[in-house]
Amino acid sequence: MPINSRYLFIARMDVEPDKDAIFNEVYDKEHVPMLLEVPGVLSVARFKKRDLTMIIGGEEVTMEVSDQPTYTAMYELESPGVLVSDGWANSVDEGRWPGEVRPFTTNRSHTLMERLDS
Repeated sequence: MPINSRYLFIARMDVEPDKDAIFNEVYDKEHVPMLLEVPGVLSVARFKKRDLTMIIGGEEVTMEVSDQPTYTAMYELESPGVLVSDGWANSVDEGRWPGEVRPFTTNRSHTLMERLDS
């Protein structure tokens, strides 16, 4: 996902283990497509946390990241105003997300980032 806009909205969360399948189905087939229709949402990419091993100071280190949410979605936005638009407000409460998925999410975090190199 090459990031071409100035703003990136990041939503991170865990989901109860017995709701993992419906979480991913609804996120991929309903939630993301609806949000992509919101004016100003340019792209969406989803990620799942993995174990992390890397070289630091010439040494291979495995890092424990147990307190971080399992799932991350990154939304490339035209402006921060997208997040308070009617389109966004309507889309985040459509479909099965608000009733069948959102209540089973935990460890949620939402962050808006502004790119510095533009």
